[in-house]
Amino acid sequence: MQKSYLIADSGSTKTDWVIKNSSGEHSFQSAGINPFYQTAEEIIPVLEKEVIPNLMGTVGKIYFFGAGCADEKTSRPVFDALTKCISSADMIEVASDMLGAARGLCGHEAGLACILGTGANNAFYDGTNIVRSIGSLGFWLGDEGSGSYLGKTLVVHFLQNELPEHLHLKFAAQFPEVNRLSVLENAYKKPYPNRYFASFSKFIAENKSDPFLENVVSSAFAIFAKKYICKHPEAQTVPIHFTGSVAYYYQDILKNVLEILNLKPGRILRSPLEGLLQYYS
Repeated sequence: MQKSYLIADSGSTKTDWVIKNSSGEHSFQSAGINPFYQTAEEIIPVLEKEVIPNLMGTVGKIYFFGAGCADEKTSRPVFDALTKCISSADMIEVASDMLGAARGLCGHEAGLACILGTGANNAFYDGTNIVRSIGSLGFWLGDEGSGSYLGKTLVVHFLQNELPEHLHLKFAAQFPEVNRLSVLENAYKKPYPNRYFASFSKFIAENKSDPFLENVVSSAFAIFAKKYICKHPEAQTVPIHFTGSVAYYYQDILKNVLEILNLKPGRILRSPLEGLLQYYS
């Protein structure tokens, strides 16, 4: 019996999966899996409830690319959970979401690959492996341009009465539970503060034509470009590829920021899975 192969692209908020065998392919989603925040014991229920029911046939190979999977040690909770839940797999590769993005965006060609989703990342890729990454410092100290960064910026503007009146009133009506104490509790006492703040970026997407919010987004992208992309010596000579929901939904603003900085926009995909299927085919 021919075995299937399973590919995952995982962020902190959601995981995109695709399983492929000789009869076709099937795509689905599960909750985000990030070993920086979750143990193997916490990942296993996600796999059992949201992944295994979607599998077709017997899985032979698993390629899992995820946030928080920087090396063998940090990836261990994901590897252990996959090994326990999908015992038929004779090969499991767990690597960073950045490597998955690079292979999905660039294929076998060299290029600069960036992620702008709940979090943010970047790397120069040689066609096989990542050569260099200007490391993000995560949600609290970095992730400029990401959904969590945009949401955090919006909430701070709201709490400090810096939004234009029409946006302040609209935000207050849409999120009546948001106040200083509730935000501080979610930021410092509850798990996944990055997901919490990223949830507010939807408000920006719904109102992105507003000049104030358009400036919030373009400023965040400019910071990302200057702090990360422009530090790569190859930035002026190769296309800059992006994946992630933030890059995808704000791609007009993103392209404009890149062109202002004399950078060449490349592919902008919501998910790198299509490219990863081609890479592993």
